[in-house]
Amino acid sequence: MTHNDKNRYSMTARAIVFAFMTFLAGASLAAEPVVVGGKKFTEQQLISEMTTQLLRSNGMTVDKRSDLGSTVLRAAQENGQVDIYWEYTGTSLIIYNKIKEKLDAQQTYERVKRLDAAKGLTWLEPSKANNTYAFAMRKTEAEAKGIVSISDLASKVNDGEHLKFACNAEFYSRHDGLQPLQERYGFKFERNDVMRMDGGLTYLALRQGQADVSLVLSTDGRVSAFGFVILEDDKGFFPSYALTPVARTAFLDQNPKVAPLLNRLSASIDSDSIAALNARVDVGRESIEKVANEFLVRNKLITQ
Repeated sequence: MTHNDKNRYSMTARAIVFAFMTFLAGASLAAEPVVVGGKKFTEQQLISEMTTQLLRSNGMTVDKRSDLGSTVLRAAQENGQVDIYWEYTGTSLIIYNKIKEKLDAQQTYERVKRLDAAKGLTWLEPSKANNTYAFAMRKTEAEAKGIVSISDLASKVNDGEHLKFACNAEFYSRHDGLQPLQERYGFKFERNDVMRMDGGLTYLALRQGQADVSLVLSTDGRVSAFGFVILEDDKGFFPSYALTPVARTAFLDQNPKVAPLLNRLSASIDSDSIAALNARVDVGRESIEKVANEFLVRNKLITQ
């Protein structure tokens, strides 16, 4: 073997070894599980389960962590420990980016998309599910009193009607909570008519007649299941909380097929559909896995 032959052989061997090591690195990268996060309540557990089943049906290994607190989950994603989770536009705007100005739904989405891009996060297409705060009444009582909107409610209170209002302690005291809402609508509940309690108890207080009006989340399944009606926020006080898939930009760059999958899932969800799913779990006591699977199959996102 000549000196040149030896050089060519050595170079070829090194190329083969390099190619093999590159293949192994790529295989190792592909084998890394996708970490899907979620918060500790039904809607988030449902959407993280849907995401998990959708990705697995497309050949991906998934590590689901669906019981994290909101700020912990966000920090984990920024630190690269969580690849995907579904966030609410209003939460990012107000809590994580400290924006206090009033923005409409599209403005809110565009602002958080831009601000979070600088932090290595990509907001994909928002769903039509808006899980914002809302005021609710028992449907029969709202109809009897002719109350359709928060302005109607304000008129009743200003006319001297005592209506008991149930809310959580946070909404009572926060800078974008009860006090500024009353200022926007030009009314004020009497101090004795405001009942502060755990957020979950507000639904029971309204259902059992201990309260006439309650703070709720607009996509909570108990709203329709308990015979409530949401009052129209006709002056646009509550910010938009569009449920949206958010992923690490670096992860999406390495996994280009994921974004289209999540966008398809997002397009299939609206406020009514997610509320109905929440009700099946919270009221009907069906399993999250079953409810998520049936939704995906019905919308032709997976085959089983």
